[in-house]
Amino acid sequence: MTVSMRTIDLRSDTVTRPTAAMRRAIAEAEVGDDVYGEDPSVNRLQDIAAERVGKEAALFVPTGTMANQIAIRSHTRHGDVVLATEGAHLLRYESGAAAALSGVQVKTIGSGDAPDAGELRAAIPPIDAHNAPATLLALEISHNAHGGTVPSLEVVRDLTSAARERGLATHLDGARLFNAEVATGTSVAAWASAFDTVSFCLSKGLGAPVGSLVCGTRDQVARIHRMRKMFGGGMRQAGVLAAAGIYALEHHVERLAEDHENARSLAEGLAAAGLDVVRPPQTNILLFEVGDAPAFVGAARERGVLVNAMTATRVRALTHLDVDRADVREALERLRSLVPGPRRAGSL
Repeated sequence: MTVSMRTIDLRSDTVTRPTAAMRRAIAEAEVGDDVYGEDPSVNRLQDIAAERVGKEAALFVPTGTMANQIAIRSHTRHGDVVLATEGAHLLRYESGAAAALSGVQVKTIGSGDAPDAGELRAAIPPIDAHNAPATLLALEISHNAHGGTVPSLEVVRDLTSAARERGLATHLDGARLFNAEVATGTSVAAWASAFDTVSFCLSKGLGAPVGSLVCGTRDQVARIHRMRKMFGGGMRQAGVLAAAGIYALEHHVERLAEDHENARSLAEGLAAAGLDVVRPPQTNILLFEVGDAPAFVGAARERGVLVNAMTATRVRALTHLDVDRADVREALERLRSLVPGPRRAGSL
């Protein structure tokens, strides 16, 4: 009898499945019609989220993309410029939504996870009839495309202060903001305090099946609430989803440290095998270079390890709730067979 190989999925922390305890919370959730504001579980989740990030109010939305895009729409007018970091999720992974839905241009600044304040000031166009006005600065913490990096709080505050000096609003794409909190010891509220609005995902490292929150002042969230309806994000008995988010915030934050440690172990093992690890993981995202990323991804899949190609030569792996230390060891054993010796040009 052939025994099938267990697949180890390192493509993303979005692939997690609800734990048994989370499923019980979902099954027992109190529900109502959230479009009428009558779902008690959604209302509780929003209150918890606002308190955790230190904002007046929060709004539950289906996805992180919607969270970013309704925040953008609430801060901008058609023709405006949004300043964002190179490789920002809101530009790279959201299907052109900023341009299509809000009519704004996204201009990237800096080459790392966060530019410095001087780069920001230099990127803001003059105010005259010839230039589209820059009205929003959007930063991402942790930064997905740069390998889960987290800039210092001092750098972030310098950037947002410089933006406000020039009249820009500020938004934090905090999809993995709790990873940043656990990695640095800086609270999510401290990060959020530098921004007008902040979003974070429940469906990534926190392990819920669906959902994100957008947080800000009551007036800002009221405006964002209208944008959610406009963009088709109003949900009815959404308490079954909110219950998972409540459980995640109450039980899955501290355990993110395990994902970070597993990412470091994976990085050390791949480096020892001869792969070029871009940088030691700060959170749960690992980037490494190979000769041919699509070929490496295909060969890894054949060995039951799923990873993603980010570029022609760069591969991404993420650790998460459904990957334990034994899985990391097993993944390393399987991937080592793809790198029999020190990596050479043209090898996988």
